[in-house]
Amino acid sequence: MHVYIHLGNSYNRQQHSPCSSKPVCKQFCVGGQAVGVVQPRLLPLLRGYPEVFQMTNGHVELSDHLRTFEQRSTAMEQVLRDWRERGLFNCLNKWRNEEFPVMSRFCDPPLMNIERAAVAGLFGVKSYGVHVNGFVRHEDGRLSMWIGRRTPQKETYPGRLDNLVAGGISAGLGVKETLVKECEEEACIPESIAQNARPGGTISYTYEDDAGIFPECQFVYDLEVPADFRPEVGDGEVLEFYLWSLEQVKELLAGSEFKPNCAMVVLDFVIRHGLLHADNERHYHQLVEGLHREL
Repeated sequence: MHVYIHLGNSYNRQQHSPCSSKPVCKQFCVGGQAVGVVQPRLLPLLRGYPEVFQMTNGHVELSDHLRTFEQRSTAMEQVLRDWRERGLFNCLNKWRNEEFPVMSRFCDPPLMNIERAAVAGLFGVKSYGVHVNGFVRHEDGRLSMWIGRRTPQKETYPGRLDNLVAGGISAGLGVKETLVKECEEEACIPESIAQNARPGGTISYTYEDDAGIFPECQFVYDLEVPADFRPEVGDGEVLEFYLWSLEQVKELLAGSEFKPNCAMVVLDFVIRHGLLHADNERHYHQLVEGLHREL
């Protein structure tokens, strides 16, 4: 994933992969629908499970005899547990016993569920989440934003800046339902406040690293909170919260303190609220386009 952020006189390029393996990947299909991509390194392994995977017309497909949601989910779990026991992929050491739905589009019925630790990296299946911009509107019209700092113990981007609340959408949960749950768990925000969050659209991106390919889509929400409200650390994923002016936040966006996808969510907020536009940012068009990229 390439994230370009240009605010004021600062220009920062955060590159997570020097090149893409997309040209050599195989499309991953379930029930005749394309749901992800498979890197060449996995192909020899998949051939060892002919009852689960088949190679057809350059595609990797879940076997035709796995026709039901339950059959597909069970077969995939057995393969992943086998790989975990054999220690083949580091990502499977982070097994969460949390399932994500697999579908071609978010509006489609899930074709199966897959363990969260493997949902994207191994099979390039798009995962979905919710990110919340928490902000305060002051009496003089100025806006300030609540920003979290990830704990040093986080496995990914420890100590980096984050949105007020963010979380993946697990199987069986809706978007707003996930938002309310994450608000309570991460920032001790009661449902009475969380329900006031307003949808702001989505951001989409794909990044690739040594663990695999990760297509993601985040549903973005804006949550205006009272001036006297203070989020509190909940489940321990956040070290502390800060209330900063949008000017401060803009300056930080130009650096490298933010977790990259969280920087995109904040950038989207700044654009939608008119602080960044075509007359004060010459890369405005590219920035807007960059928030909505597919694989």
